[in-house]
Amino acid sequence: MRRGDSKDEEGVNDQQQSDNRTPRPQSQQFRSFRSKRELPDYRAVNKKLPKKKNDGIRLNKFIAHAGICARRKADEHIKAGLVTVNGRVVKEMGYKVQRKDVVRFEGVVVKPQRKVYVLMNKPKNMLTTTNDPQGRRTVMDIVSGAADERLYPVGRLDRNTTGLLLLTNDGDLAQSLSHPSKEVRKLYHVHLDKPLTKNDLRRIAEGKVVLEEGKVLVDNISYVSGSSKNEVGIQIHIGWNRVVRRTFEALGYKVVKLDRVIYAGLTKKDLPRGKWRYLEPKELLLLRHFKG
Repeated sequence: MRRGDSKDEEGVNDQQQSDNRTPRPQSQQFRSFRSKRELPDYRAVNKKLPKKKNDGIRLNKFIAHAGICARRKADEHIKAGLVTVNGRVVKEMGYKVQRKDVVRFEGVVVKPQRKVYVLMNKPKNMLTTTNDPQGRRTVMDIVSGAADERLYPVGRLDRNTTGLLLLTNDGDLAQSLSHPSKEVRKLYHVHLDKPLTKNDLRRIAEGKVVLEEGKVLVDNISYVSGSSKNEVGIQIHIGWNRVVRRTFEALGYKVVKLDRVIYAGLTKKDLPRGKWRYLEPKELLLLRHFKG
């Protein structure tokens, strides 16, 4: 189509219309394109656009961010009627908290906290719990001065199991690392009461040990280099209770010492037994993007 040609509403070119038509001055040929009726009124369009709405944050997530507990546990507290928003009990799953809302858990105002991440080399004879009714020592006694915020252990180590333990008030991260789909790998140094036979080592490696939860699928197992066959390294991502100890007990062995030396890529390097340190930014980034 040559410059100046146009189409009317029925799609007929100007040049296909009567040749007797008096040509319009060039200044009028594009008049229809410049007509205010033809051009969209962007100002009017913008006026119709809805303002961006602040949808708030889900109540369970708000509670988790405050370090009270993980989201799943927060849902239980909400269902139990332990949470109020602006003085009203809220049991609705998915309720959105707005910026000016006042949230209370068991009557205490819930406020967002800074996130704290602590890595501990747990010693023996200490419970992995925030409180013990019998007054026994817990891992919280070691990190009592780490933060004003209330920290929680991520996962659990037996009283007599030593090694790496992560503590934080970040409920989302704790729940993510604890979820089976993450397949967080842990490496344990195991000391047995007697040498582990090659046949039993092979049975564990091939997943032939069966506990009440099912087959024990390990990621790797081998003798510790330079040590006796009483010492074994086992890497596992299953989170069953006492799974390492029960695996060897199922084959007739007793675990006399168990030490977790790696957790989700974190190591005990420069972290003596019974001490703790804050996670470095690169380590925190590793945990947030952990994929097993």
